[in-house]
Amino acid sequence: MFKVSVCLLTYNSARLLREVLPPLIIVADDFVVVDSGSTDATLDICRDYGVNVHQRPYDMHGQQMNYAIQLAAHDWVLCMDSDEILDDRVVDFILKLKAGHEPLRDHAWRLPRYWYVLGQEVRTLYPISSPDFPVRLFNRQCARFNDRPVDDQVVGALTCAKMPGRVRHDTFYTLHEMFNKLNGYTTRLVKYNPVRPSITRGIISAIGAFFKWYVFSGAWREGKVGAATGLYATLYSFMKYFKAWYAHAEEKSSARTKEHNKRVV
Repeated sequence: MFKVSVCLLTYNSARLLREVLPPLIIVADDFVVVDSGSTDATLDICRDYGVNVHQRPYDMHGQQMNYAIQLAAHDWVLCMDSDEILDDRVVDFILKLKAGHEPLRDHAWRLPRYWYVLGQEVRTLYPISSPDFPVRLFNRQCARFNDRPVDDQVVGALTCAKMPGRVRHDTFYTLHEMFNKLNGYTTRLVKYNPVRPSITRGIISAIGAFFKWYVFSGAWREGKVGAATGLYATLYSFMKYFKAWYAHAEEKSSARTKEHNKRVV
């Protein structure tokens, strides 16, 4: 038998938190919540469930999660976001796993995560297909989250298996949330992961993304939600190159201005 610490990240998570917390509390021997400045009822809901909250300004998801892992009381950690809801089969599997002999430290388990956009299950959401299977239950002595600005992952020399069941990933509940996160993701990507500044490349990438993630993926069958995810893929592919091009043009303009000022002086 071994114990598991649940690590949960929150930010204005009140919408789903009363569904997210109960199954996690069942499997948790220790519960770590790291909040990045919620202004809604998130903190009140955590207190209602007797869960203590640690505050930390948000930089990147992987760094935030690694901070939560450091605070955990146990080496085995289950890392979750506040828009992911475990079903009974996942809960039962984790409880049975904990009741057995402690696994080797390099063992890890992947969550069966099904994506929902605007309240509807989708087949794809750029750049992944649904379901996906991220590593979320592991020993912190052997693994950690990497520092990718977007789509970070658990890294380490691990032997991984998939859990049974279903995790509802209820992301992008409104169009405002979708495009707000699109803007944040592409800004971080350009800031921390150099992207070739090219308008032409952005247009070609956007056209390719439209056909791959809307037409060929079958998202067109999903009505207005499919149209939204297709537009998301198209804009994401274009905006990362456009923002890189715009930043590069700004730097060149600033350099020319400084050189001109020097000559004037």
